[in-house]
Amino acid sequence: MQKITPFLWFDNQAEEAMNFYLSIFKDSKVLRVSRAGDNGPVFSVEFQLNGTDFYALNGGPMFKFSPATSFFIHCETQEEVDHYWDKLGEGGKPNRCGWLDDKFGLTWQVVPNALSKYLADPDRKKAGRVMHAMMQMNKIEIALLKEAYEQE
Repeated sequence: MQKITPFLWFDNQAEEAMNFYLSIFKDSKVLRVSRAGDNGPVFSVEFQLNGTDFYALNGGPMFKFSPATSFFIHCETQEEVDHYWDKLGEGGKPNRCGWLDDKFGLTWQVVPNALSKYLADPDRKKAGRVMHAMMQMNKIEIALLKEAYEQE
């Protein structure tokens, strides 16, 4: 059993958000939908995205999401980056350096694994060029990172 579970507070869109995320992430499923009373509105949902459990509550408008908390998606290919960026970004807002806010206001970081590899290079000039290139991007483009990395 997962020891730490992200808990998401929505105004009244927990089920809608869950279904949105399930449509984007492979290997995802509904774990439970709880209602307030027998036929009442949805109170909370539990779901799994790529093996990670999430709990979402319809708690009312008191709290909003902030970029201070985000979910980091490790991507192996540009195709993966494009998929998550495009799908999570529908109705949302792109930000710099691979960050985006989805239509519910939840912040995601869509990041290719190549970025970490390039930034960790002991050649600080190469790593610096990659950092500079990334700082110019909204959606991260692996080919542009590689170009900056290999530049002489």
